[in-house]
Amino acid sequence: MTAISPRKRIWGWFFFDFASQPYNTLLLTFIFGPYIKELLDSGTQAQSVWGLGVGLAGLVIAVLAPILGALADTAGNRMRWIWIFSALYVIGSFGLWQAHPDHFNLILTLAFFCGGLIAMEFATIFTNSMLPDLGTPDQIGRISGNGWAFGYVGGLLALVIMLAFFSEDAQTGTTMIGTAPLFGLDPATREGTRFVGPLVGLWYVIFMIPFFLYVRDPKPARAPRGAVRLALQGLGQTVRTLPKSPSLFAYLGASMFYRDALNGMYVFGGIYAAGVLGWGVIDTGLFGILAIITAAIFAWLGGLADSTFGPKPVIATCITILTLVAVTIIFISRQTVFGVPVSPESSLPDILFYGVGAVIGAAGGALQSASRTMMVRQADPTRMTEAFGLYALAGKATAFIAPLAIGAVTWATGSQQLGVTPLILLFVIGLFLLAWVKPDGEHLWDASSQPVS
Repeated sequence: MTAISPRKRIWGWFFFDFASQPYNTLLLTFIFGPYIKELLDSGTQAQSVWGLGVGLAGLVIAVLAPILGALADTAGNRMRWIWIFSALYVIGSFGLWQAHPDHFNLILTLAFFCGGLIAMEFATIFTNSMLPDLGTPDQIGRISGNGWAFGYVGGLLALVIMLAFFSEDAQTGTTMIGTAPLFGLDPATREGTRFVGPLVGLWYVIFMIPFFLYVRDPKPARAPRGAVRLALQGLGQTVRTLPKSPSLFAYLGASMFYRDALNGMYVFGGIYAAGVLGWGVIDTGLFGILAIITAAIFAWLGGLADSTFGPKPVIATCITILTLVAVTIIFISRQTVFGVPVSPESSLPDILFYGVGAVIGAAGGALQSASRTMMVRQADPTRMTEAFGLYALAGKATAFIAPLAIGAVTWATGSQQLGVTPLILLFVIGLFLLAWVKPDGEHLWDASSQPVS
């Protein structure tokens, strides 16, 4: 059998981001979320219900992610787990087709949506843990950034296809380019917009092919006897010793809060624009295109900055920018901009929110890329999948806080603008805890080869 070159392995690994990004872009943020708002006919209600569903999915991820990571490190064969969760991802995506406007079942829709979301997050644990196998420590920042950038390109292409050929305007029944949805899909029953689920599933099936062709798992393929018991013991030991690794402990805590806030922006960005500014699916999709373009560019630039300066300054800068963005959002509405009244016909709120979206994309793309390489620097190289399980736990243990807090504040105040205020506090806490994180973690890294104890 011909050996697979390192370049092919890296590109194969990139394709996971390319294949899976549309779940975030099309389903979580820009197409399916606003569609749910239309079905529920209330931005406040949609924001509250959707927040509850995504928050509960986060709890499931938080509980199981570290266990799965520990089991993979003990038993090996990460590819097997990726296959399993890929199948669940596809099933969850295709299931969203049933979200019919005339007989909408919210519980069933949330079950499919959250099932696919959970599967995507679990698959990401195993693919992220392969990052150190792809290059030396001084290369992984650039590799991570390029992967995130390539993933955003996938999300962008899928979103453009969806807007141009499938997602119909609720009033006109036509797509962004003024035509009926392809394949004879019925605009009256929103089949064009509902096709977003099957499209995301098909996209994943097609573009995961390079990943499965070129990525190989160097971990042992055969599990030792008592693998589950050994994995739980190892995980317990890791958790008990976390306070003895203050840099890793602080980083997990910091990322717990700032990633929760960033996810809150992603989850509610489309619903917020739909409810506060009255945007439709197509308007929100254009907003998404702009955000994804800046995300791709700055994920790539952030990867270069990461390789040059390290991930910590990149993370701190991005958190600061996103905190300012969260403050800005509160002061943009259809009626006023920073307290100054504007006419109902004014385009200023729309222009400013497009600018907000561009900044969220730029800072969010660079932040996620740098966060992944920072985790590699903080982790024990022999327990990398377990570390990314803990990283997923850190991202989801409080993942219910942003959605539930936004939902609760929105409900209590009756205002979507005030509903996003919890994001500010979460970003500030994350930035505060980052001060205790060592740039290179507890391990001494040889920047030209492999980590050494």
